[in-house]
Amino acid sequence: MPIDADDETQLLRATARNRCVFSFNIRDFIALSARHPQHAGVVLAAQRRWNLPDLIAALDRLLSEAPAMRGRVEWLRRV
Repeated sequence: MPIDADDETQLLRATARNRCVFSFNIRDFIALSARHPQHAGVVLAAQRRWNLPDLIAALDRLLSEAPAMRGRVEWLRRV
């Protein structure tokens, strides 16, 4: 996928590949997930609250513990 693809294109391409999307772009992806309710999953987080090791650990935990992500929007949380 081109790095400069717009948010909607990213969501639709991820959905076509049955992959969820992770983003710090909360406002846009909440709207897009409502517009495309059959998406493969959206994980959102506030960017300023994370360092890379904590972010990776939280994503790993969420994706390994969460049931199927199709149509769901999840907030990434620290444990």
